[in-house]
Amino acid sequence: MAGIVGRESGEVRLEVLGPSGGAELEEVVDDSCLEGATVNTDEWRGYSRVGGHHGRVHVTVDHSGPKGTWALDLDGDGIREVHCNTQEGLWTGLRIFLSRFRGVSKWYLAQYVAMFQWSHNIKQVTDEFLRILLGMGPSTSSAP
Repeated sequence: MAGIVGRESGEVRLEVLGPSGGAELEEVVDDSCLEGATVNTDEWRGYSRVGGHHGRVHVTVDHSGPKGTWALDLDGDGIREVHCNTQEGLWTGLRIFLSRFRGVSKWYLAQYVAMFQWSHNIKQVTDEFLRILLGMGPSTSSAP
């Protein structure tokens, strides 16, 4: 499985993969990240191919070392901006979401993951959204 979280937008992209080597991860990053983006990962060697394309910068954190190396302040401003904590928290949320179903068939995993991604990315539930979800036609009244 591959996942990307936009630091500025907060948007999440998750994809269930068969093999998840460097080539597959590179494709997910190419399809999901803007040119010039900074890609933060840990030091797993499968991530070695995600930087350099389309002006992207790849920075890593060392999860095997002391906790001080899990997040880095590379520009010296006192904020540890290089970390994978957002994505790690997202994986925890996905595991909790999937645990409600008491086991998920691998054949349907991508659909469950898509539901989780959708629920994470939706920022506001509007009346129009609820009408579409419920299969109702557009409202003709001026009241919500």
